[in-house]
Amino acid sequence: MVSRLKIHSGLRLWEFPDQYVIEPTDGSSASCLDISRLDGSMKLIDQVAECNSLRVPKIRSIFGVVGMLKLLAGSYLVVVTESESVGSFLGHPIYKINSLKFLPCDHSLENPHEEQKKMETDDYSRLLSVAERTTGLYFSYEINLTLTAQRLHDLGDESKLLPLWRQAEPRFLWNNYMLEVLIDNKLDQFLLPVIQGSFHSFQTAIGRDIVDITLIARRCSRRNGTRMWRRGADPDGYVANFVETEQIVRMNGYTSSFVQIRGSMPFMWEQIVDLTYKPKFEIVQPEEAARIAERHFLDLRKKYGSVLAVDLVNKHGGEGRLSERFAGAMQHITGDDVRYLHFDFHHICGHIHFERLAILYEQMEDFLEKNGYFLLNEKGEKMKEQLGIVRTNCIDCLDRTNVTQSMIGRKLLELQLKRIGVFGAEETISSHQNFDECYKILWANHGDDISIQYSGTPALKGDFVRYGQRTIQGVLQDGWNALARYYLNNFADGTKQDAIDLVQGHYIVAVSRDMAPVPRKRGLEAVANFPVALTVILISFWFATMSVKQVGSGYKHLLFSLVWAGISVAVAALVRANGRIFCNRPSLHKPRS
Repeated sequence: MVSRLKIHSGLRLWEFPDQYVIEPTDGSSASCLDISRLDGSMKLIDQVAECNSLRVPKIRSIFGVVGMLKLLAGSYLVVVTESESVGSFLGHPIYKINSLKFLPCDHSLENPHEEQKKMETDDYSRLLSVAERTTGLYFSYEINLTLTAQRLHDLGDESKLLPLWRQAEPRFLWNNYMLEVLIDNKLDQFLLPVIQGSFHSFQTAIGRDIVDITLIARRCSRRNGTRMWRRGADPDGYVANFVETEQIVRMNGYTSSFVQIRGSMPFMWEQIVDLTYKPKFEIVQPEEAARIAERHFLDLRKKYGSVLAVDLVNKHGGEGRLSERFAGAMQHITGDDVRYLHFDFHHICGHIHFERLAILYEQMEDFLEKNGYFLLNEKGEKMKEQLGIVRTNCIDCLDRTNVTQSMIGRKLLELQLKRIGVFGAEETISSHQNFDECYKILWANHGDDISIQYSGTPALKGDFVRYGQRTIQGVLQDGWNALARYYLNNFADGTKQDAIDLVQGHYIVAVSRDMAPVPRKRGLEAVANFPVALTVILISFWFATMSVKQVGSGYKHLLFSLVWAGISVAVAALVRANGRIFCNRPSLHKPRS
């Protein structure tokens, strides 16, 4: 599994006034990488140049080169400045990125265009600061994290000798766009493939046997984004919040994995924030729904085999309209290798009866038994392979989806352990208290990671996944997280969406376009500011209240009270009627009004 040409696992960054030099410190005798701070050009050099009083470098350890990003006033070198070991994937160390840094290479413009520099400083630098706080990034110096255990095993001998970035599945390569410059310069040993998702593992004992359980998630970068600004699918069939989750069990020389996926309903729909708690759903180009869904499932069949689509959304209301459209699109697609199954999670399970998911499992059990899981014996020989995939969705593909996927993962893990010979015919994970507790925590942490990346908060209903039952504390925590989601979705996620689009190449900066005069905002949009509006509403309400208390002193206080109350109500009504323009909206890819 290990690439012949290893990625450098230890690096030292020398920051000179006119250049960055990245020196390998992993014991290899490889060349250093020189990056010009004048124009971002790269070349290999034998060693670091001597320092003198005029060229005093700043020196720091770094843990990898993520790539280069081209903006208006120059390029930015992206490096990992902090990381930590979080476990191993199929025997190879895995690291989590705790800190990224965007280092500017913009000295080429000694007299830069004032507007260019201003836009870089005011707009893009702010987005890069947001991007530096990206969560859930993982890498390995030794193994390709973008591929499942089954796909890694099935790689040909020639493919296994390729550099890791050449083996990688592009859709799960978080820094795919930023690696392009390094690839063009043939810098394979400095190219660090990064995934976004989740990685957790634990070990437990069953009798004298040690069981190693790993749960890894890979987020697709094709339609990556935030909860309200990336919904549904694009015209090519790529869906929002598409995540591949792989559960791996290793023991007594055996390795077995089971893969499932989640993703937004595969047609064009949106839910644009407008200050209401639950903005209405809007289906975009409904006549295209069947074509887009067909394209999406064609891609899934090519990659995974048979597909069982499990739709967990409500049958009635706004969600019901989406579910009806999804079911209608699936009528043209379902067949021997594609099935559609609707399960109204809220109607059947309510808020506490999640044990009723057993009803869902009975409906999918035949598919799971037929399509199985991947299994290697002690000799590394393939005994079984996974022939199909379960695709689960709710509205966000977070809370209901994670509860459901954890149930499916538990059932399959029990089948795997029985097949290996660890469990008896009637034995379950819940028969072993420590195993059961660790497994619940594994999936709860997994769900929180995926949810934080998409919505900004941990998953709802996480107490059931974590403890096996709903708790008062969990219900209260769900209420707090729901309010936090409301705030982030309305007042922060537009900027976060811009940062994602910028670093992942969904928006490519072009001087001809970005330096063109920006159309001036007109009317209310030019002055819309929610904090100011809220302040006016609250102050007016306070004055109205104070005036009411003094009505006994004269009718003028009643008049003042009515005036202030009118101002408060009028501003509140204005904000309510024009909620969309008072929200934090993306500015790179502008949404529909």
